[in-house]
Amino acid sequence: MNADEARKILETALICAAAPLPLRDMQLLFDGERDAADIRALLGELTELWKDRGVELVCLASGWRFQSRAAMRPFLDRLHPEKPPRYSRAVLETLAIVAYRQPVTRGDIEDIRGVTVATQIVRQLEDRGWIEPIGYRDTPGRPALYATTRQFLDDLGLRSLEQLPALERVTAGAGHALQETSAAPFAPALSSAFDDAGLPFEAAAMADVATDLETGAPSLPASGSSEDEQVSPPAGDRSDDD
Repeated sequence: MNADEARKILETALICAAAPLPLRDMQLLFDGERDAADIRALLGELTELWKDRGVELVCLASGWRFQSRAAMRPFLDRLHPEKPPRYSRAVLETLAIVAYRQPVTRGDIEDIRGVTVATQIVRQLEDRGWIEPIGYRDTPGRPALYATTRQFLDDLGLRSLEQLPALERVTAGAGHALQETSAAPFAPALSSAFDDAGLPFEAAAMADVATDLETGAPSLPASGSSEDEQVSPPAGDRSDDD
């Protein structure tokens, strides 16, 4: 089998695959005739061949896949003009904190956000395949430790967490430091990652009025500020379940 035939086989498998293909699966295509280094070279050639087209070959956390370029997505959206799903401020901030501070417990997230994390929020993110428990902290109650998944990286078009947008830095006294006692820097950074990926994600999290996760009805905050601006409320006073 020459290089052209091998490249054609690899290209066909990638186009027909329903999910990103890891290197070990691509090796099965050639029944041991091509090692990992050969396949990586073929992938590099395919990447170059498709560089001026509307579709590109990319390497993600779980493997390689062909996907449309960001410039093509506005046109493709015309085929499926459904309204993108809305996520509350609480959902985006919770996901962002897990992404940037993993592994974390619900208690860690609550300490940063200043409100109780609703069970439904965690369940929604697990059902979406974006977070999962990876262990338990050795403290009373053994709370679950949550981390993001390969699916989360794949959906954002990323190969690793290091490719997430950098957190904004805020002035703290005379110097600069990450604002780790509030969710302020986390949600905008992750929202930027969703925008870059061209995902059908409407960041209602940036709105003053958050959408209620369970009912879909708007939850009107008092005095013109959102519930997420309430930092460190007394126990039992406020939560995302309200």
